[in-house]
Amino acid sequence: MFQEHLGMIEAHWKSELPFVAYRKPNTNKVISVFQNDSALHQLLDFTETGFVFAPYDKKAPAVLILPDKVFSHEYQLREFDFNDTSFPEILEEDKTYHIEIVKKGIKEIGTNKLEKVVLSRKIVVPNQSSPIKIFRKILDTYPNAFCYCWYHPKIGLWIGATPELLLLKQNNSLLTVSLAGTTKSMAKNRPLWRKKELEEQELVTCHIVEQLRKYVTDLSIGKVDSVRAGNLWHLKTKIWGTIRDLEMEKIIQALHPTPAVCGLPVNEAEAFIKKYENYDREFYTGYLGELNMGKDKNTHLFVNLRCMQIKGDSGLLYVGGGITSDSNAEQEWIETVHKSETMLNMIFK
Repeated sequence: MFQEHLGMIEAHWKSELPFVAYRKPNTNKVISVFQNDSALHQLLDFTETGFVFAPYDKKAPAVLILPDKVFSHEYQLREFDFNDTSFPEILEEDKTYHIEIVKKGIKEIGTNKLEKVVLSRKIVVPNQSSPIKIFRKILDTYPNAFCYCWYHPKIGLWIGATPELLLLKQNNSLLTVSLAGTTKSMAKNRPLWRKKELEEQELVTCHIVEQLRKYVTDLSIGKVDSVRAGNLWHLKTKIWGTIRDLEMEKIIQALHPTPAVCGLPVNEAEAFIKKYENYDREFYTGYLGELNMGKDKNTHLFVNLRCMQIKGDSGLLYVGGGITSDSNAEQEWIETVHKSETMLNMIFK
């Protein structure tokens, strides 16, 4: 049955028609949303219904795939092994450049102009795998993440497995999370976190709470927890409350971009990123998900992390990390290398 579902996805892709296939965290249902024509629909006021795909730049338009047809099927996980995978050699100039901009970020934080800045990089690698094959590997490997394969002929094809919820709105209830801090570990035991990661997590949590106070009452903050995504661990804090008014645009604009993908203060961090990252993030660190879908018109959005863009015979991978006063430039580089393995495994394993 699921093979037929995959066949529908592949047929839509070959016909150059917009679609998205996705599975929510900790479920076994893959949902596909198909649009009947190739029109590019841009989000206007968040009252629309469909699957939204928004770029990092909040001034740039978000794209909406209309739910002309929606299908869902159960998916049975297959075993996936991370071991003995060789990846393309890292260019020395890429490593040097990233370490240098991290050092600039640490220096800027030292002048008290920034509390935190998230710096990322793009990796281009050869790719011979089909999007369907990559998507299946992601489904098998990351059951705790939001896994997706998104395509629009006028935008391109993106695939990812993001661990970060932006928001879940059900009626007038709102849930979001603060996610920061990353360490690599294949062990099942929770890692010992450094001061740097714990402080970074607290910064992100405090900012999100302050941003939501205008729109959400009865705000509650959960305990800091360690969550695993593949071979990576993250710090996560749940934040929830009751929406004061139902203007979703204001709430989403208040949350995006989160300090986990940008920094603090947000405007200063965005300016630093624009000056030094030296590439366009496009939809990396934007957000995606269901907008006013289903009979209850719920909205379920995720931050677009651990993702890649497929262009011809190349895969464009995006990785980054949060820089604070306690950061070490070499360690930050190593963190991006570990994060890149999420998508590299999907292409080369």
